Amino acid sequence: MIKKLARILLNPVRSLLNYVLPSDDLALAEMFDLELHKEFRKRQYQHPNPLNKSKFFGFSQNEEDGITIEILKRIGLTSGTFVEFGVGDGTENNTIILLADGWKGSWFGGQDIALDTSRSSRLSFTKTWITKENIVDLYKSAGAASEVISLDLDGNDIYFVEELLKSGAEPQLFIVEYNAKFPPSIRFQIPYNDKHTWGYDDYFGASLRSFCDLFEKYGYMLVCCNISGANAFFVRNSCREKFSDVPTTLDEIYSEPFYFSRHRKMHPTSVETVQLLIEG
Repeated sequence: MIKKLARILLNPVRSLLNYVLPSDDLALAEMFDLELHKEFRKRQYQHPNPLNKSKFFGFSQNEEDGITIEILKRIGLTSGTFVEFGVGDGTENNTIILLADGWKGSWFGGQDIALDTSRSSRLSFTKTWITKENIVDLYKSAGAASEVISLDLDGNDIYFVEELLKSGAEPQLFIVEYNAKFPPSIRFQIPYNDKHTWGYDDYFGASLRSFCDLFEKYGYMLVCCNISGANAFFVRNSCREKFSDVPTTLDEIYSEPFYFSRHRKMHPTSVETVQLLIEG
Protein backbone atom coordinates (compact mmCIF):
# COMPACT_ATOMS: atom_id res chain seq x y z
CA MET A 1 0.00 0.00 0.00
CA ILE A 2 2.85 2.42 0.81
CA LYS A 3 4.37 1.85 -2.63
CA LYS A 4 1.00 2.39 -4.31
CA LEU A 5 0.48 5.64 -2.44
CA ALA A 6 3.97 6.79 -3.36
CA ARG A 7 3.25 6.20 -7.04
CA ILE A 8 0.04 8.22 -6.74
CA LEU A 9 1.91 11.09 -5.11
CA LEU A 10 4.58 11.00 -7.81
CA ASN A 11 2.12 11.42 -10.65
CA PRO A 12 -1.39 11.81 -9.26
CA VAL A 13 -3.69 11.52 -12.25
CA ARG A 14 -1.73 9.03 -14.33
CA SER A 15 -0.87 6.82 -11.36
CA LEU A 16 -4.44 6.88 -10.10
CA LEU A 17 -5.71 5.74 -13.50
CA ASN A 18 -3.17 2.93 -13.59
CA TYR A 19 -4.21 1.90 -10.09
CA VAL A 20 -7.96 1.79 -10.64
CA LEU A 21 -8.09 0.47 -14.21
CA PRO A 22 -7.73 -3.23 -14.97
CA SER A 23 -4.43 -3.92 -16.70
CA ASP A 24 -6.22 -5.02 -19.86
CA ASP A 25 -8.42 -1.93 -20.07
CA LEU A 26 -6.19 0.59 -21.83
CA ALA A 27 -8.76 2.62 -23.75
CA LEU A 28 -9.47 5.17 -21.02
CA ALA A 29 -5.80 5.53 -20.17
CA GLU A 30 -4.97 6.13 -23.82
CA MET A 31 -7.71 8.75 -24.08
CA PHE A 32 -6.29 10.43 -21.00
CA ASP A 33 -2.81 10.47 -22.56
CA LEU A 34 -4.17 12.01 -25.74
CA GLU A 35 -6.04 14.77 -23.90
CA LEU A 36 -3.03 15.44 -21.70
CA HIS A 37 -0.83 15.75 -24.78
CA LYS A 38 -3.32 18.21 -26.32
CA GLU A 39 -3.33 20.30 -23.15
CA PHE A 40 0.46 20.32 -23.09
CA ARG A 41 0.63 21.49 -26.71
CA LYS A 42 -1.97 24.18 -26.06
CA ARG A 43 0.10 25.54 -23.21
CA GLN A 44 3.17 25.57 -25.44
CA TYR A 45 1.49 27.49 -28.24
CA GLN A 46 -0.12 29.97 -25.85
CA HIS A 47 3.07 30.72 -23.92
CA PRO A 48 4.51 34.15 -24.79
CA ASN A 49 8.09 32.82 -24.89
CA PRO A 50 9.11 31.57 -28.36
CA LEU A 51 11.59 29.17 -26.76
CA ASN A 52 8.60 27.23 -25.43
CA LYS A 53 7.37 26.47 -28.93
CA SER A 54 9.81 23.58 -29.33
CA LYS A 55 8.16 20.43 -30.64
CA PHE A 56 11.09 18.19 -29.77
CA PHE A 57 10.87 15.62 -26.98
CA GLY A 58 13.85 13.32 -26.61
CA PHE A 59 15.50 11.92 -23.52
CA SER A 60 14.48 14.59 -21.01
CA GLN A 61 11.43 14.42 -18.78
CA ASN A 62 9.45 16.77 -20.97
CA GLU A 63 10.48 19.25 -23.65
CA GLU A 64 13.80 20.30 -22.07
CA ASP A 65 15.77 18.75 -24.94
CA GLY A 66 14.12 20.96 -27.55
CA ILE A 67 14.69 24.09 -25.47
CA THR A 68 18.33 23.17 -24.87
CA ILE A 69 18.98 22.58 -28.58
CA GLU A 70 17.39 25.92 -29.56
CA ILE A 71 19.34 27.86 -26.91
CA LEU A 72 22.67 26.33 -27.93
CA LYS A 73 21.85 26.96 -31.59
CA ARG A 74 21.26 30.63 -30.86
CA ILE A 75 24.46 30.90 -28.84
CA GLY A 76 26.38 29.21 -31.64
CA LEU A 77 27.55 26.12 -29.76
CA THR A 78 27.60 22.96 -31.87
CA SER A 79 29.87 20.88 -29.60
CA GLY A 80 31.49 21.01 -26.20
CA THR A 81 31.41 19.48 -22.74
CA PHE A 82 28.74 19.25 -20.09
CA VAL A 83 28.37 18.34 -16.43
CA GLU A 84 25.12 17.12 -14.92
CA PHE A 85 24.45 16.68 -11.22
CA GLY A 86 21.52 14.38 -10.50
CA VAL A 87 21.01 12.06 -13.46
CA GLY A 88 18.53 9.47 -12.19
CA ASP A 89 19.29 6.01 -13.52
CA GLY A 90 20.87 7.47 -16.64
CA THR A 91 17.99 6.92 -19.05
CA GLU A 92 16.17 10.24 -18.56
CA ASN A 93 17.93 13.54 -17.92
CA ASN A 94 18.90 16.82 -19.56
CA THR A 95 22.24 15.90 -21.17
CA ILE A 96 21.66 12.58 -22.96
CA ILE A 97 20.62 14.62 -25.99
CA LEU A 98 24.03 16.31 -25.94
CA LEU A 99 25.71 12.90 -25.97
CA ALA A 100 23.61 12.03 -29.00
CA ASP A 101 24.84 15.24 -30.65
CA GLY A 102 28.51 14.40 -30.14
CA TRP A 103 29.25 16.22 -26.88
CA LYS A 104 31.31 14.78 -24.03
CA GLY A 105 30.67 15.11 -20.34
CA SER A 106 30.44 13.94 -16.77
CA TRP A 107 27.57 12.78 -14.61
CA PHE A 108 27.37 12.83 -10.82
CA GLY A 109 24.57 11.38 -8.72
CA GLY A 110 23.68 9.52 -5.58
CA GLN A 111 22.10 6.45 -7.16
CA ASP A 112 23.34 3.68 -9.41
CA ILE A 113 22.79 4.12 -13.12
CA ALA A 114 21.67 1.42 -15.52
CA LEU A 115 24.67 1.97 -17.80
CA ASP A 116 28.31 0.93 -18.02
CA THR A 117 30.53 3.99 -18.54
CA SER A 118 33.81 2.20 -17.83
CA ARG A 119 34.70 1.85 -21.54
CA SER A 120 33.35 5.20 -22.67
CA SER A 121 35.63 7.98 -23.88
CA ARG A 122 32.68 10.36 -23.98
CA LEU A 123 31.01 10.05 -20.58
CA SER A 124 32.16 9.49 -17.03
CA PHE A 125 29.89 8.78 -14.08
CA THR A 126 30.68 9.15 -10.39
CA LYS A 127 28.28 7.86 -7.77
CA THR A 128 28.46 10.19 -4.81
CA TRP A 129 26.32 12.10 -2.34
CA ILE A 130 26.60 15.74 -3.36
CA THR A 131 27.08 18.49 -0.77
CA LYS A 132 28.16 22.13 -0.63
CA GLU A 133 31.54 20.91 0.52
CA ASN A 134 32.28 18.62 -2.41
CA ILE A 135 30.41 19.97 -5.42
CA VAL A 136 33.18 22.30 -6.58
CA ASP A 137 35.78 19.55 -6.36
CA LEU A 138 33.47 17.23 -8.27
CA TYR A 139 33.00 19.85 -10.96
CA LYS A 140 36.75 20.41 -11.25
CA SER A 141 37.37 16.68 -11.43
CA ALA A 142 35.45 16.66 -14.71
CA GLY A 143 38.38 18.46 -16.31
CA ALA A 144 37.90 21.33 -18.74
CA ALA A 145 35.35 24.04 -17.98
CA SER A 146 31.92 22.97 -19.23
CA GLU A 147 29.71 24.89 -21.63
CA VAL A 148 26.57 23.38 -20.08
CA ILE A 149 25.80 22.61 -16.43
CA SER A 150 22.54 20.91 -15.45
CA LEU A 151 21.52 20.38 -11.85
CA ASP A 152 18.49 18.52 -10.47
CA LEU A 153 18.97 17.26 -6.93
CA ASP A 154 15.52 17.81 -5.42
CA GLY A 155 16.46 20.05 -2.55
CA ASN A 156 19.66 21.98 -1.94
CA ASP A 157 20.06 23.01 -5.57
CA ILE A 158 20.36 26.78 -5.08
CA TYR A 159 23.17 26.31 -2.58
CA PHE A 160 25.04 24.06 -4.99
CA VAL A 161 24.59 26.56 -7.81
CA GLU A 162 25.93 29.32 -5.59
CA GLU A 163 29.04 27.30 -4.74
CA LEU A 164 29.71 26.63 -8.43
CA LEU A 165 29.25 30.28 -9.41
CA LYS A 166 31.43 31.47 -6.52
CA SER A 167 34.16 29.08 -7.64
CA GLY A 168 34.29 30.72 -11.06
CA ALA A 169 32.24 28.25 -13.11
CA GLU A 170 30.89 30.12 -16.16
CA PRO A 171 28.95 27.77 -18.43
CA GLN A 172 27.19 29.23 -21.44
CA LEU A 173 23.98 27.49 -20.31
CA PHE A 174 22.89 26.64 -16.78
CA ILE A 175 19.78 24.44 -16.31
CA VAL A 176 18.28 24.22 -12.83
CA GLU A 177 15.15 22.79 -11.23
CA TYR A 178 12.98 25.42 -9.54
CA ASN A 179 9.99 25.15 -7.21
CA ALA A 180 7.18 26.41 -9.42
CA LYS A 181 4.60 26.30 -6.64
CA PHE A 182 5.80 29.78 -5.74
CA PRO A 183 4.83 32.51 -8.25
CA PRO A 184 7.47 34.89 -9.64
CA SER A 185 6.97 37.51 -6.93
CA ILE A 186 7.98 35.19 -4.08
CA ARG A 187 11.45 34.47 -2.76
CA PHE A 188 11.66 31.01 -1.20
CA GLN A 189 14.38 28.48 -0.52
CA ILE A 190 14.60 25.65 1.95
CA PRO A 191 17.38 25.85 4.57
CA TYR A 192 20.50 23.95 3.59
CA ASN A 193 20.57 20.40 4.91
CA ASP A 194 23.28 18.10 3.59
CA LYS A 195 21.11 15.08 4.45
CA HIS A 196 17.99 16.32 2.67
CA THR A 197 16.01 13.83 0.59
CA TRP A 198 12.89 14.76 -1.31
CA GLY A 199 9.64 13.56 0.28
CA TYR A 200 7.57 13.84 -2.94
CA ASP A 201 5.98 17.06 -1.68
CA ASP A 202 6.49 20.83 -2.06
CA TYR A 203 9.39 21.04 0.41
CA PHE A 204 12.29 21.31 -1.99
CA GLY A 205 14.56 23.72 -3.77
CA ALA A 206 14.01 27.39 -4.37
CA SER A 207 11.56 29.64 -6.18
CA LEU A 208 12.28 31.11 -9.58
CA ARG A 209 12.70 34.58 -8.08
CA SER A 210 15.35 33.34 -5.68
CA PHE A 211 17.28 31.68 -8.50
CA CYS A 212 17.06 34.84 -10.60
CA ASP A 213 18.43 36.93 -7.74
CA LEU A 214 21.42 34.61 -7.48
CA PHE A 215 22.16 34.30 -11.18
CA GLU A 216 21.85 38.04 -11.79
CA LYS A 217 24.71 38.62 -9.34
CA TYR A 218 26.94 36.52 -11.55
CA GLY A 219 25.99 37.94 -14.92
CA TYR A 220 23.29 35.52 -16.05
CA MET A 221 19.80 36.09 -17.40
CA LEU A 222 16.73 33.85 -17.40
CA VAL A 223 15.55 32.95 -20.92
CA CYS A 224 13.08 30.11 -20.42
CA CYS A 225 11.08 27.89 -18.06
CA ASN A 226 9.76 24.68 -19.55
CA ILE A 227 6.00 24.19 -19.75
CA SER A 228 5.80 21.70 -16.88
CA GLY A 229 7.28 24.27 -14.48
CA ALA A 230 10.28 22.13 -13.61
CA ASN A 231 13.42 23.57 -15.20
CA ALA A 232 14.72 27.09 -15.71
CA PHE A 233 17.35 28.00 -18.32
CA PHE A 234 19.93 30.73 -17.72
CA VAL A 235 22.47 32.12 -20.19
CA ARG A 236 25.22 34.69 -19.82
CA ASN A 237 24.28 38.34 -20.22
CA SER A 238 26.74 38.62 -23.11
CA CYS A 239 24.27 36.56 -25.17
CA ARG A 240 21.37 38.92 -24.56
CA GLU A 241 21.04 40.08 -28.17
CA LYS A 242 20.56 36.47 -29.30
CA PHE A 243 17.37 36.30 -27.24
CA SER A 244 15.84 39.66 -28.12
CA ASP A 245 12.48 37.98 -28.85
CA VAL A 246 12.26 36.44 -25.37
CA PRO A 247 10.00 38.25 -22.87
CA THR A 248 11.86 40.47 -20.45
CA THR A 249 9.62 40.07 -17.41
CA LEU A 250 9.73 37.19 -14.98
CA ASP A 251 5.94 36.90 -15.04
CA GLU A 252 5.97 36.13 -18.76
CA ILE A 253 8.83 33.61 -18.68
CA TYR A 254 7.57 31.73 -15.61
CA SER A 255 5.66 28.47 -16.09
CA GLU A 256 3.28 27.19 -13.44
CA PRO A 257 3.44 23.58 -12.15
CA PHE A 258 2.17 21.03 -14.64
CA TYR A 259 3.77 17.82 -13.46
CA PHE A 260 2.52 15.18 -15.87
CA SER A 261 5.76 13.68 -17.11
CA ARG A 262 6.27 11.97 -20.45
CA HIS A 263 2.82 10.24 -20.41
CA ARG A 264 2.98 8.08 -23.59
CA LYS A 265 4.18 10.39 -26.30
CA MET A 266 6.85 7.99 -27.56
CA HIS A 267 8.51 4.65 -26.93
CA PRO A 268 10.40 4.63 -23.61
CA THR A 269 14.17 5.06 -23.65
CA SER A 270 16.05 1.78 -23.47
CA VAL A 271 19.31 1.18 -21.64
CA GLU A 272 20.74 -0.18 -24.89
CA THR A 273 20.09 3.08 -26.75
CA VAL A 274 21.88 5.24 -24.19
CA GLN A 275 24.69 2.68 -23.85
CA LEU A 276 25.28 3.01 -27.59
CA LEU A 277 25.45 6.81 -27.27
CA ILE A 278 28.02 6.82 -24.48
CA GLU A 279 30.27 4.37 -26.32
CA GLY A 280 30.16 6.43 -29.50
